[in-house]
Amino acid sequence: MQANETKLQNILEGTKQYVVPLFQRPYSWDKKEWDTLWKDIVELCELINPRPHFIGSIVSLPTISVPEGVAKYLLIDGQQRLTTIFILLSILRDKAKNNENKEFADEINNTLLVNPYKKDNDYFKLMPTQDDRDIYKNIIKGEYNDTQSQIKNAYDFFEKKLRQIQLEHAKIKEVITNYFSVVSIVLDPDDNPYLVFESLNAKGKPLTQADLIRNYFFMRIHVDKQKEIHDKFWQPMQNRLTDNLTEYIRHFLMRDGGNVKQNDVYHTIKETVSSINVIDYLQKLEKYSIYYQRFIYPQYEPVKELKKYFNRLNRIEVTTAYPFILNIYNDYQENKLDVSQFVEILKILENYLIRRFVCNIPTNQLNKIFPTIYNNISKNNSEDFIQGLKLFLQEKNYPKDNEFYLRFIQNKFYKKGVGDVNLKTKLILETFEESYGHKEEPNFENLTIEHVMPQTLSETWQNDIGKEWEETYELLLDTIGNLTLTAYNPELSNADFNTKKQIYNESHLELNKYFANLNSWTKAEIESRSELLANEALKIWNYFGEEKVNSNSSKQVTGTTPTELNILGQKLEVKTWRDVLEKTLNTIADLEPDKFEIIAENFKRYIDKNEKKFRAFRQLKNGYFFEVNLSAEQIQKICFQAIGMIDLNSEDWYVKFI
Repeated sequence: MQANETKLQNILEGTKQYVVPLFQRPYSWDKKEWDTLWKDIVELCELINPRPHFIGSIVSLPTISVPEGVAKYLLIDGQQRLTTIFILLSILRDKAKNNENKEFADEINNTLLVNPYKKDNDYFKLMPTQDDRDIYKNIIKGEYNDTQSQIKNAYDFFEKKLRQIQLEHAKIKEVITNYFSVVSIVLDPDDNPYLVFESLNAKGKPLTQADLIRNYFFMRIHVDKQKEIHDKFWQPMQNRLTDNLTEYIRHFLMRDGGNVKQNDVYHTIKETVSSINVIDYLQKLEKYSIYYQRFIYPQYEPVKELKKYFNRLNRIEVTTAYPFILNIYNDYQENKLDVSQFVEILKILENYLIRRFVCNIPTNQLNKIFPTIYNNISKNNSEDFIQGLKLFLQEKNYPKDNEFYLRFIQNKFYKKGVGDVNLKTKLILETFEESYGHKEEPNFENLTIEHVMPQTLSETWQNDIGKEWEETYELLLDTIGNLTLTAYNPELSNADFNTKKQIYNESHLELNKYFANLNSWTKAEIESRSELLANEALKIWNYFGEEKVNSNSSKQVTGTTPTELNILGQKLEVKTWRDVLEKTLNTIADLEPDKFEIIAENFKRYIDKNEKKFRAFRQLKNGYFFEVNLSAEQIQKICFQAIGMIDLNSEDWYVKFI
């Protein structure tokens, strides 16, 4: 058996063919795996000097070919990722053809996809299992058709991704061939490929990167000292962090400003410690693991205020900030910061993250922002670190008051089955309650999020809300104005408002005393409470920048004229807000049809296959109809909620208007 690390280009180039054995399953990668691969490609394309990125192993076995045939290898392991790469390269070739870039198309086709001087099956560099063979051959020959298969679904997925983002196709090809690395394992002809496949895919606990790192460390320590060092430094670290140890080492490596991907922890630490004292490094690693344990498991933090804000930040899911917090905790331990300064820094982080959450700003850039903060501020603002932190974050997509206020009153704050969103919303509601200054802090553990207007509307509720009940239900159900906290969710259920009000009046929560003097719960009351809570949010998570903006300046879009819609990487000309809604829905239906169905299901009042439901309508390209007798503000609210519902964000959708 021969094993070596190599670029993917060396696997693809040359006159050869990889044959997937019959005992292998058909192609089965799905959106989860495709999305992971695509994100890796995008990230590497955006780097000036990307480092090799390990994508797994390719295990093959040479077969006996007839003299005039190509060299054939049974592909024992790695068929899923290799098939996906061939599909992606075929899309790049097809797009190059369509753009009349014949030279680039031929380069991809003749060096990476096929054996151009061979015939019949030998023409193809990959031969999938029988079930996938026909559709795969058609794609490689550029004869794409609508035959249903997972390979076709993969082609459609990556083709849409390439339409959504502006990346040089030559750069994508370079990343795939020169920066994707694999371990190529070529078996001996006497090895049993089926047994090898079984052993590679056997159930059992695989080695983690932390295991590899431990082995690397202790190979560099004299055998007489290994047990002492292991018991003194490694084992306590392992006991503290258990399954989080690899992720801790990644964050430790990133605290100096680098960005280490999850698959690159082992390679990065090998490079880092290759020329330094391993024992000193282990000692420092163990020291910082104490800090890490305290903020991922706040029950171990001895200082009450720090424990409180570690808990809060964990509920916001602030893992990308861990490298930065490691440095801050070390400064605190070395008395460079006192407790009050440490708490102030944690409050600033919470403020920044809550505002971005409310405004649907994507989190994928945070892993590039946070590792660089500490060194940047220490270098440029050494005399006032806290002010330096505010100035730094203010320039990193920190929402101003007008945007924060608008999104706070219009966005959905509750998503059924989406725990991370609801956790953040519960924290926001708890913070409102704490702001009333209870002498005894309420016990929030047994409280859940309650919809005042219930998720299932009875006929009584419909009558009480009035003729606008459908619009009120679809647009305001999950907004902040309709949400509160209660320990009596099952009892309240879809009871009428007067019944709910009586139970709210018996509550010890100040949030629920709001309802005592209300006689109805309709659109006007919900919107009024949303505005009240939005103003409270402006005070709690107050803007820490230097220039404040009137919170009401962008509340209304009534009377404005849109000029450009930016959606999923496309810039579309629009002249009216109706155009905005139409092009938003058409684009999502084209690029993300599954997500369009989610939107249609949740906005039945506005989108349906039956045009007779609507007062005035337009038809979408997929056959659906949508209501157009809407105000600009209603359209903006529908779009805000729709893109949030399908996990798009403020970079995926925004409108320029005058």
